[in-house]
Parts: sequence; C-alpha cells; structure tokens
Amino acid sequence: MASRKTSHPNRDRGDKYSVLLPTYNERENLPLIVWLLVKYFGESGYNYEIIVIDDGSPDGTLEVAEQLQKIYGEDKILLRPRAKKLGLGTAYIHGMKHATGNFIIIMDADLSHHPKFIPEFIEKQKEGNYDLVSGTRYQGNGGVYGWDLRRKLISRGANFLTQVLLRPGASDLTGSFRLYKKKVLESLVERCVSKGYVFQMEMIVRARQLNYTVGEVPISFVDRVYGESKLGGNEIVSFVKGLLTLFATT
Repeated sequence: MASRKTSHPNRDRGDKYSVLLPTYNERENLPLIVWLLVKYFGESGYNYEIIVIDDGSPDGTLEVAEQLQKIYGEDKILLRPRAKKLGLGTAYIHGMKHATGNFIIIMDADLSHHPKFIPEFIEKQKEGNYDLVSGTRYQGNGGVYGWDLRRKLISRGANFLTQVLLRPGASDLTGSFRLYKKKVLESLVERCVSKGYVFQMEMIVRARQLNYTVGEVPISFVDRVYGESKLGGNEIVSFVKGLLTLFATT
C-alpha cells in the first residue's frame, strides 16, 4: 500500500515559494535553518527555492552556504552574495531579482523564526488570497521566548506606539517573518525609505495605504540561538525617529 506522503496535490497548483535569507555572520545557524526549510517544504510538498544573500560575512558564512548548495543542489539553494552590508531593503531587492517563485518568504536566518510555520502561512494565504501574510507574536498562541524583560518591554512598547500612531491594521508591525505575493513585495520595497527595524513596520503601513490585504498567523519567536543580538541603544533611537517620520508622512 502506497504511503500518503508520496502524493502532494499542492505541487500541481503552479505556485513556487522563494525564501530570501539575508545573512551576516550566521555560519552556525545557516545549516540548521536550511535543513529545517528543506524538511518542512519537503513534507508539505510545496515547490521552493532558498536564496542566500550574504553580505560579506567575515565568519565564513558564504563558505558554509557553498557546502549546503553541494548537499541540496543548485536548484534549491541559490547563492547571491554581496561584498558588504548594504541593508535589508536592498538585500530583498537583490534577492527578488533572482527569485523564480511567484511568492516570496522573508525570515531571519538565526533560527528565531521556525520554518514549521511556513505551511500555515501558505494555507492562510490561499484561504483569503491575501497579498501578504505576517507572523504575529501578539495574537492567538503566538509568543516570544528567550527575551529578558527589557527586550519584551521595548518590543511591546514599540508595537503599542505604532498601533496608536499609525493604525496599521495588523497586530505585529516589527516582525520580519512574512509571505508576500512577489509583485506586492516589489511594489512595497520600491516605496519604502526606512532602514533597520523601522523597515518592516513601514512595509505594513505602506501595504495598508495601497489597500493590500494582510493575513496573520500566530508564531513563536525564539531569541537567536548562536551569535549576538543586534538590538542596541542606537537601534531604539532610530526606531523612534523612523516611527515619528512615518506618522508625519503617512
């Protein structure tokens, strides 16, 4: 008797999902996140590719990515490195130029976003034909693990301020685990002017302005497994400045 897992009706729908993984010093995390992506895409049967955009990591992340490409194949792992850190928005633009999927998934490569939620994102998108689906830490059974009280307060406070000032129509503005229709992401990135942590927030605000539909899936966010967190005082100041700029201009 044939196993049910060999049949994947989803593959017949013609959709393809391009996962953009911007990396900087992620040599320990990259093999794990790629293995998990391959596992969950393989089990769910959706067509996919993983595009690694490394910004000149001094720790040898690109060399690790090259080994992963040999293991999983050039059709599944695409390497599109850049010489230095040039920002998240330009990383997405760079990755999209090489993406062959009609949907784009953006997520962190540091294991704070678990690929097990991706099939839920895809199902949610199909359910309402949403233009984008965002992972939320603040609805349903979503949550944050591994953060101290300070970081939780900063995140909650930033989200609350954003909700009050911008009324974006989504519960988690600063998260970076999302699924977009490719054309929608291209349109949003063209319009976004923010950098750093404000960039993800502006993407949702611009989506509301353009009347794009937004679905949400509760996710568990786990603080990065290896390496150092990038949230510091300068990022907090930049966030507040960016938030006030968006409030004044949108």
